[in-house]
Amino acid sequence: MATKSNDLPAKDHESPEVRARRSGMPSLVDLRQEIDDLFENFSRGFHMAPFGRGFGRPWRGLTPDVDVSETDKALTITAELPGMGDDDIEVTLTDDVLTIKGEKKEVAEKKEKDFYLSERRYGSFQRSFRLPEAVDAGKIAAEFDKGVLTIAMPKTVKAGKKAKKIAVKKK
Repeated sequence: MATKSNDLPAKDHESPEVRARRSGMPSLVDLRQEIDDLFENFSRGFHMAPFGRGFGRPWRGLTPDVDVSETDKALTITAELPGMGDDDIEVTLTDDVLTIKGEKKEVAEKKEKDFYLSERRYGSFQRSFRLPEAVDAGKIAAEFDKGVLTIAMPKTVKAGKKAKKIAVKKK
């Protein structure tokens, strides 16, 4: 006679999740996944998805992703700003703080015989970066192409000369 898995006796070495599955009850992991999927699906249509899995970074839709890279000669900041134009972006330098500001405005209208739909999405963001003394503020340049902002910040000539290797001696 064939037996179902939930008819088998529980083993002492099994985890609570395995025992729950054998008994036919969903585990906490399964429940957590279902809740995550519910919130993700619910927020998928929203421009600002505060219910997404990125709870550690709220309002991610308004905070651009950036990459910061450094070579011997320059620092570079690259920011992804999809759907924005160069007139929507402002880059400023105050003292030693570089600030990127932007505002995204999107309006969609749909008119048909029996209905009218108008959706508006908008929001602004601001990201600031404290620059090291090594950056030559007079030579900072920004370019915007296909939704990507690239800010090149050359280093001063004396910046490379400040580094000095110090020998570590055994006592």
